[in-house]
Amino acid sequence: MKPITDELQEVENRLKSEKSRRIYERYQAIRLHLLGHTHNQIAAILNRTDRTIGTYIRSYQKNGLDGLSMKFSTGKPPRLTAEEQEQLKKVIIDHPHEVGFPAKFNWTLKLIGEYIFREFGKEYSIRGVSKLMERMGLSYTKPTYTLAAADEKKQKEFVETTFPEVKKIRERRN
Repeated sequence: MKPITDELQEVENRLKSEKSRRIYERYQAIRLHLLGHTHNQIAAILNRTDRTIGTYIRSYQKNGLDGLSMKFSTGKPPRLTAEEQEQLKKVIIDHPHEVGFPAKFNWTLKLIGEYIFREFGKEYSIRGVSKLMERMGLSYTKPTYTLAAADEKKQKEFVETTFPEVKKIRERRN
């Protein structure tokens, strides 16, 4: 076993060159441990749980600094099963009015979230729905509207006369 000063020097050298914030934090936990801080103190300093700090220290004691490297994290299991995701994808590819939403709507992340909750009883944030769509290979765009049969004369009248008048009325109110 190396003397504490050698171990501390090795940790400090790694801290100077580490690019990953997560690995840096783990090295920092070991540095504080070698300096004599308790698990509770280290947890408070790094804003982690005692259990997490204990895991870092045990990994270090068993495998050295290389034992702190990140392993592949699978993350939380998906809320929707593969079958539910496939059903959702099929419904999204069809139109929202076919599953009870008013025909005037296009799919939005909010509507998809509402549909997921209604059909599967699982709640997603807007960001969560966005990530789910990405994982399912679906993308979305904001709709743009064009008037196919627009009357150029009426548009010109609106831009030159009607809109400026409405704008003046609004400015007077403010």
